[in-house]
Amino acid sequence: MSKRDSSPRARRLRELSAHIEAILPLLGEDRRREGLLKTPERVAKALLELTSGYAADVDAMINDAVFREAYSEMVLVKDITFYSLCEHHLLPFFGKAHIAYLPDRKIIGLSKLPKLVDIHARRLQVQERMTSQIAETLMRKLKPIGVGVVIEARHLCMEMRGAESLLSPTVTSAMLGAFRDDPRTRQEFLKLLRVSSPA
Repeated sequence: MSKRDSSPRARRLRELSAHIEAILPLLGEDRRREGLLKTPERVAKALLELTSGYAADVDAMINDAVFREAYSEMVLVKDITFYSLCEHHLLPFFGKAHIAYLPDRKIIGLSKLPKLVDIHARRLQVQERMTSQIAETLMRKLKPIGVGVVIEARHLCMEMRGAESLLSPTVTSAMLGAFRDDPRTRQEFLKLLRVSSPA
């Protein structure tokens, strides 16, 4: 057996594939049907990709991308697209994250914010926890005056099953520091979110 075949990832792929293959007959399918022959391996690979955030190291990702800077006004990155899996039904939820912070002599490389969202999204998640995790990570790494995170998402567990409520986005927010304590800061953030949004 090659070194690649005995790697932890290869073992996880084989185990996941076997479980998925066992599920297919329980759903009423013939796992030997041509269209399903490679489905267990495809699903296993997709699941490992969609949950790769568990293995990601936030500190290593941010690395040396925190810089000393005298800038003290709000920094806002809007419309960060993400895809995640609801931990209750393993169905996708997806949408956009908006992140703002008030620096305290330290800023972060802008490309790190979408990567931070991606790390937390690529896990079995609930939107509420994901929103808080992003905000708390930025507070810990930057020690800014405040952080605000708003996430808008559609949940297929709500649209495809259960309530079957179509096109009903869920909005969550996490406001820390000045974004929680100062109504003017919070209002500025929310006003900037509306500016340049599609009508």
